[in-house]
Amino acid sequence: MYQEDEFLPISALQHLIFCERQCALIHVEGVWEENRWTVEGHHLHERVHRGDGESRGDVRIARALALRSFRLGLTGMADVVEFRREESASGNDVWIPYPVEYKRGRPKPDRCDEVQLCAQALCLEEMLKVKVPVGALFYGKTHRRTDVSFDRELRALTEQTAARLHLLVTTGRTPAAAYDKKCDQCSLRDMCLPKTTSGRRSAKRFIAEALREAGGSEVTG
Repeated sequence: MYQEDEFLPISALQHLIFCERQCALIHVEGVWEENRWTVEGHHLHERVHRGDGESRGDVRIARALALRSFRLGLTGMADVVEFRREESASGNDVWIPYPVEYKRGRPKPDRCDEVQLCAQALCLEEMLKVKVPVGALFYGKTHRRTDVSFDRELRALTEQTAARLHLLVTTGRTPAAAYDKKCDQCSLRDMCLPKTTSGRRSAKRFIAEALREAGGSEVTG
């Protein structure tokens, strides 16, 4: 069990899976920079969070719901949680949470979004003492939901990622850069400098490529 002063953001799980160095820059060194994609993401979340809760038949909708888990040491906010009425085995009505996380882009090749959503489900289970079997990711580019089942494999990955996150922050060490194509869309690219510090190329080659990108002449000789 973690104490409240040890809580880390649920969103950091996504950062960790995307890139350990990015995660450390943000959550260890306190570095942040916006770009087009992060700004669009903020605007999407603001639109989703706007307004009060509402009821639609057997569904009650909560927006910007605060979450926390002492077991995982996480805190954050769910964009939307739909509480869906179901009849229990005893004949009584129960309200089952169905978290929905909004993303500006498209489904990703890794499981970072699913882990973030699953962490929200685990928080809800701990807070409300109820099983949360499924949720959804809504992607702005496709304008549709993708259902996510919180199966044993995803739950284990989420718990392992939370443990890795706490270890990363506790050690306070920022991993070395390793350039990848996804670096080009990262808002921290100019501070991380993955092409400069990854150690994969000579200084001469880096300067040549930097000049080409800037429209200058290639270094020769």
